[in-house]
Amino acid sequence: MALHPLLILSALLLFAVNTVRASALTTALAPNERLCFYADVDKAGEKIGFYFAVQSGGSFDVDFEVKDPTEKVLLDGLRERQGDYVLTANTPGEYAFCFENDMSTLTEKLIDFDIMVESEPRREPPAKPGQINEHTSELEESVFRLSGMLANIKRTQKYFHTRENRGFSIVKSTQNRLFWYAVFETLGVIGMAIVQVYILQTFFTKTGRRYKV
Repeated sequence: MALHPLLILSALLLFAVNTVRASALTTALAPNERLCFYADVDKAGEKIGFYFAVQSGGSFDVDFEVKDPTEKVLLDGLRERQGDYVLTANTPGEYAFCFENDMSTLTEKLIDFDIMVESEPRREPPAKPGQINEHTSELEESVFRLSGMLANIKRTQKYFHTRENRGFSIVKSTQNRLFWYAVFETLGVIGMAIVQVYILQTFFTKTGRRYKV
């Protein structure tokens, strides 16, 4: 007996979800600090997705490094603002994803990043003849097409989220600069007024004494 297309679609969606293990995090990186995060790969051939974006701090850049279980550097970069990479894990074990803020001595960086470990889906043959009907391949193609579209939407959302955070950080920094500029300008005007009053007072006092003599 053939399965209902909706049941097949639900099973495929569940399978697609179960083949991806992801962790979306936000971390603050202090000046001269190095932070590492780790992801486990169960078997060789799995895909690793790595995305990061500096949301605020300094010039919105950071150093990063990706190492495999043998401490071999797979990816690295200096003063990168963001990145989106896909790697093939050739060695099972623990992979390290490190961020470093050595170039900044005063500014803290705020970083959003995702680490995804995805197993490539493989179609298994049916246990019994007729268990999967002729619509299965079309449903599979639709599911993976939808998965790709959702991934593109997610990347677009991350892009606009990053732009929004960076714009807010720039506006906040500009606002602080304008505030302190106004404070220093006000103090300068008050100081100049006090000096002018003092000079005028001293001038008239000396002039008065000269006429009395």
